[in-house]
Amino acid sequence: MAFWPSVVVATPAHSGVGALLTYRSELSLAPGTLVRVPLGAREVLGVVWECPTEPPEGLSEAQTRAVASVLEGLPPLNARWRQLVRFAAQYYQRSLGEVALAALPPQLRDLSTVQLARRLKKQQGARAGAASAPADAPGQHAPALSEEQREALQALEAATAPVLLFGATGSGKTEVYLQATEHALQSQPDAQALVMVPEINLTPQLEARFRERFEPLFGAGALVCLHSGMTPAQRLAGWLAAHTGQARIVLGTRMAVLASLPGLRLIVVDEEHDPSYKSQEGARYSARDLAVYRAKVESEALAAEATAAAPAPRCRVVLGSATPSLETWHAADQGRYLRLSMPARIGGGALPRLRVVDMNHQPKGALLAPPLVAAMAERIARGEQCMVLLNRRGYAPVLACHDCGWKSACPHCSAYRVFHKLDRTLRCHHCGFTERVPRACPECGNLDIAPVGRGTEQLEEQLAGLLADVQRPDGGPARVARMDADSTRLKGSLEVQLATMHSGEVDVLVGTQMIAKGHDFRRITLVAGINADSGLFASDYRAPERLFALLMQAGGRAGRDAAFVTRQGSESELWVQTWTPQHPLFDALRRHDFPAFAAQQLAERESAGMPPFGHQALLRADARTQQAAQAYLNAAAQAADGLPHRDDVTLYPAVPLTIQRVANVERAQLLVEAASRAALQRFLNAWQPVLLACRSLPEARGLVRFAVDVDPLAI
Repeated sequence: MAFWPSVVVATPAHSGVGALLTYRSELSLAPGTLVRVPLGAREVLGVVWECPTEPPEGLSEAQTRAVASVLEGLPPLNARWRQLVRFAAQYYQRSLGEVALAALPPQLRDLSTVQLARRLKKQQGARAGAASAPADAPGQHAPALSEEQREALQALEAATAPVLLFGATGSGKTEVYLQATEHALQSQPDAQALVMVPEINLTPQLEARFRERFEPLFGAGALVCLHSGMTPAQRLAGWLAAHTGQARIVLGTRMAVLASLPGLRLIVVDEEHDPSYKSQEGARYSARDLAVYRAKVESEALAAEATAAAPAPRCRVVLGSATPSLETWHAADQGRYLRLSMPARIGGGALPRLRVVDMNHQPKGALLAPPLVAAMAERIARGEQCMVLLNRRGYAPVLACHDCGWKSACPHCSAYRVFHKLDRTLRCHHCGFTERVPRACPECGNLDIAPVGRGTEQLEEQLAGLLADVQRPDGGPARVARMDADSTRLKGSLEVQLATMHSGEVDVLVGTQMIAKGHDFRRITLVAGINADSGLFASDYRAPERLFALLMQAGGRAGRDAAFVTRQGSESELWVQTWTPQHPLFDALRRHDFPAFAAQQLAERESAGMPPFGHQALLRADARTQQAAQAYLNAAAQAADGLPHRDDVTLYPAVPLTIQRVANVERAQLLVEAASRAALQRFLNAWQPVLLACRSLPEARGLVRFAVDVDPLAI
């Protein structure tokens, strides 16, 4: 007897290949089974979606190919995971296989059945050898909770809706996550928890706390990490441990939201406001939003499986932040999310006092205001640490010749190459093109080419000079360190830099936004934000929201240890340098009043019909020429005129992206707006076949690819 499994494979939406491909099999394959199937001249990994006993109408045996092999030993991907993938593909306008296969570890796609069997055997051996502590010793390492933490935990346990944990920086949100995870894992022997962080650099500190708490309770293999910084072998091992239930806790970045977790009971999204949760390539999904949907799917399935003898368990989702996204805040205002507030810091510490520095009254050309440098020197002399935030890496954004006007433009992108002084290179942060710094201007031969603007390398250099005469309490010189994507590029370098900061070896930490959130530095009492205006007056309407969150999060690194601040007889401060001190954002920041800031921003958004009161999608096109990219977009917009639901949306003319050329590919976009999410989705679904058809139009010749970005974070 023959079976006719429908298999999803990794084909992008713009390829035009169907979502499901039919193959032959002599075996009945359960939905969710991983198989290897022929596709063209290749053999690729696929996921069985269904396995009927009859072929589709009009399809004969001669027109199909046989399944090459089955990846035996792996349990099928369950129905809840498949529902999550189906929703993500439909909502974000991607192909089913593109989302499904992207959720699997890359190495799994290349393993034969023999190699996989060997990996599984190795994994089982490691599991058998891992020592596990008795699970009947709950809370043996858990500290006492504050009243706010206890109330939040109790409300979370009883919640039936997504929970927004709105806690001030230093209020102890992580301890709530830890104890909520412990309760979830002890509720059932196979229960699992997913904990997500926005960036890889936040995983070492959180991983250490989770291992310290849970390895004595559940064994050495209880926690695995999933993020793009791991090797392919590490990602495969972590995914297999999660899929087979060996791992009780998965800690990861946005990719972890699509991991297979058959026993999922808790999802934590830490720093839920962070834009890093929104993918900017491939399937452009929001991991935060998918986490909320996944918890709903898991809870509904658990309720369907429950018996009358016992209450149905739930999968709970916690969105934690001191500065929630306006979408999440608005959902809580509407009652769709449960908002739990934790305004007080652990230990009774005060939030940092804001000092706004008016750069109009400082010496011309000063990168750092003299009063700020003096305040930092006082802190260092008392044995305290400082942190300086400048969200621009490298030594200078541009190298320029002031005689002829030459600038260090990238030949492959419509952007400038950044000057990195340490290795004397000009490096494009978009395509990676790198060259040595020229000895003279390439166009006029002038030897006097100079950096324009400032980056973290230059800030580190200038601070070292300004603080050269400052002494630490032990008599040693002040030490300045830098933490950004360049200084943490090598494996293990991030952990080393964090360790030197925690040990007190560093007095001033200079860095980009990667130092502004999640870190628990105990001796920092002063945080300074440099060049805040670059974020305040960006072209995106979300710029004030992002700047407020960044400064609040950065300021939250100061004064986290109330006992230390008291012993020092000091107070924590947030210094912000700006040319526009009268801006209302700084008034809300001075009061640490996020609700007032959110109310003002939401009122503006509502009057303009912007998210969360309106809904948006971007159609992006990449082509060999800007003309071809815009021609395709405008043709697609014109072809949409006869579609159903066309009157429910507004289509704007095509425009180039801010950085319109990257790696010699021209980029353009077209904005689609609708008053409701459902109306936008109906139109996009009807538009997809039109977008595929428009690829063959003469005016679209030279088109490389197109993609729909639903709920974009940047326009």
